[in-house]
Amino acid sequence: MSVKIKCSHILVAKQSEAIGILERIKNGEKFGKLAKDLSIDSGSAKRDGSLGYFTKGKMVKPFEDAAFKLQIGQVSEPIKSEFGYHIIKRLG
Repeated sequence: MSVKIKCSHILVAKQSEAIGILERIKNGEKFGKLAKDLSIDSGSAKRDGSLGYFTKGKMVKPFEDAAFKLQIGQVSEPIKSEFGYHIIKRLG
């Protein structure tokens, strides 16, 4: 049986942007609001960055590797993929 996890993410083009957003999250800003305002993944941005539940093999490898290592509630460092830089928050 494959494990399903639930994540949100914020996707930006530049590493410097991702680092700046991560600082804002660490300073208490809401992940969902930042996703809505700043994520270039317009589909998930409207849903506070939520990607819903997914299993292994559904996401690009760097994203998946990072997402499956997170604890629930944990936020990743910026993760580079072919789409840009992701900040991932594991929700379930």
